[in-house]
Amino acid sequence: MADSRVPHFHNDAGAPVVTIGVTEFMCMGARPPLDHPHVFLDMGTDGEIICPYCSTLYRFDETLGPRDSMPEGAAYEPIAA
Repeated sequence: MADSRVPHFHNDAGAPVVTIGVTEFMCMGARPPLDHPHVFLDMGTDGEIICPYCSTLYRFDETLGPRDSMPEGAAYEPIAA
């Protein structure tokens, strides 16, 4: 069964651009407990979008997988309870 959760991304590294492999995702700013409200972002056909909370510029790259990022490690995977 495929994982249908919307991927979450953060920018703990403070990168000027976070490149990701999806156009619809949630930005959380930073990892908990320093995260902002998790906001759904949709790039549409633009290929990039700026988060209105943390001003991170996200850019789409079709060569990346749905939970891949550049810089690496920007995808957030919560620890299962």
